[in-house]
Amino acid sequence: MVRISNNILTILNTISFLLSIPIVVVGVWLSRQGATECEHYLEKVFLATGIFLMIISLAGMIGACCRVSWLLWLYLFVMLGLIVLLIFSTIFTLVMINKGAGQSLSGKAYKEYRLGDYSVWLQKRVNNDDENWRRIKSCLQYSKVCERMGTDEASSGRADDLFYSKRLSAIQSGCCKPSDSCNFTYVSPTYWNKTTKALPNTDCALWGNDPNVLCFNCDSCKAGFLDNLKNRWKRVAVSNVVYLVCLIIVYSIGCCALRNNKRDNSWRQ
Repeated sequence: MVRISNNILTILNTISFLLSIPIVVVGVWLSRQGATECEHYLEKVFLATGIFLMIISLAGMIGACCRVSWLLWLYLFVMLGLIVLLIFSTIFTLVMINKGAGQSLSGKAYKEYRLGDYSVWLQKRVNNDDENWRRIKSCLQYSKVCERMGTDEASSGRADDLFYSKRLSAIQSGCCKPSDSCNFTYVSPTYWNKTTKALPNTDCALWGNDPNVLCFNCDSCKAGFLDNLKNRWKRVAVSNVVYLVCLIIVYSIGCCALRNNKRDNSWRQ
């Protein structure tokens, strides 16, 4: 007797197993070719994800195809854990992205960002952990996000006006230029002349025209990173809902396949 749920589960896990192979390959490639700390971090993520997906897919595939009930039990237990984890992570994500927004500036197309506007938990992740921010800063520097701002050509003395009319990303606004309150003199998007008077904003003293310094140590850079993270987490929250629905469907199919296994085993006995 053909067991449709077993066949469907076998096909789904075969597909996920095949997808896990390139993920592992990318992880291995990064472990050999990665030159930065950022790439080594991605290496661990790819390897862990690929190996986990490969193992759980094998368990589901063999359990459904070969009627191995204990493997299906293990598969369903892991799937249930993923469903619960996804529910809690989605709720946590929605709570974390509830705070924080860029501040509009008069006469400027871009916004500026303040660290205190964001979730306290997120602030601690970037503000109280020097090692954590060092890794994030390394990734930002390696991505050359500031170099992509380009260099405006002076045109009738209005190069600064061209820059102020640009829509910068949160990271570019926070990390690649000084705060507007510093009142520095514009030379190029990443080169500004400092003023000599004392300024209330502590970020002003941290600014440096060196491409590896800029404002990467500023609170505004951390705030820009959190705003970028917040926007990414919004998309993650939507994706989580889709994944959750898919996992519940697969889990239901797995339960049917396990029931079929029990029936087959009882008939054999």
